[in-house]
Amino acid sequence: MTRIQDTFATLRRQGRAGLIPYLTAGDPDLTVTRDCLRALAEAGADLIELGVPFSDPMADGPVLQRSAQRALAAGTTLRRVLELVAEIRREIAQPIVLFGYYNPIFRYGTEAFARDAAAAGVDGVLCVDLPPEESTELRTALRAHDLDLVLLLAPTTPDPRVRRICRLASGFLYFVSVLGVTGAREHLPAELPELVGRVRAVTELPIGVGFGVQTPEQAAWVAGFADAVVVGSAIAKVLETSPPAEAAARVGEFAAALVAAMRAADR
Repeated sequence: MTRIQDTFATLRRQGRAGLIPYLTAGDPDLTVTRDCLRALAEAGADLIELGVPFSDPMADGPVLQRSAQRALAAGTTLRRVLELVAEIRREIAQPIVLFGYYNPIFRYGTEAFARDAAAAGVDGVLCVDLPPEESTELRTALRAHDLDLVLLLAPTTPDPRVRRICRLASGFLYFVSVLGVTGAREHLPAELPELVGRVRAVTELPIGVGFGVQTPEQAAWVAGFADAVVVGSAIAKVLETSPPAEAAARVGEFAAALVAAMRAADR
């Protein structure tokens, strides 16, 4: 059982949804990212998504685009992200999922990437722009090193494709709550519980819901029907508006508010 699978098994025994905060590694620099990872762990995050910055983040809205630009300007690379994971793994136990685009992995080499990611303490990978039908090489390399490949589902994914994606994924499924790019939304679709239920009917994999969650109240609502809540752009906005010396504390405070709302809803 991988660390991701073990975490979701624990969440199910506890009868609650997990919080998965997202950080772009290197925004505004890797030192701040390291401090934020500690703060998220202490605030009660159950898993952590760590973004590998890329120059053409087609799935990301303006907030995460700016986050990636700051990280790239600070000299963040995939290799340096893996070094950060190896460093922080000595301090935190939460599963870490690398979130990013295929080009940096392809340039690194899929087998070398899987080997080095596992050695660093990465637990899974979500590659936004790699279609499941073209994921065999990466999936095979990851599984050889006991790493999970997290795949995306959208509200418009047809049922036959949902079933195919569920067969190929491991760890958990990432259900995109809204069409379009990442970014906080004032309102989430009222039909979201029904859409998630459609996926749950064909798989036993845990389902995390992201894209658009920006407030503790929204996180609490999603926690009522999902196995995990993913929050990214709202955290990037906290980083963007915080002095570097205060960034980790503010990120931790925001994460703690999300956790408190979700656990209150569970009760």
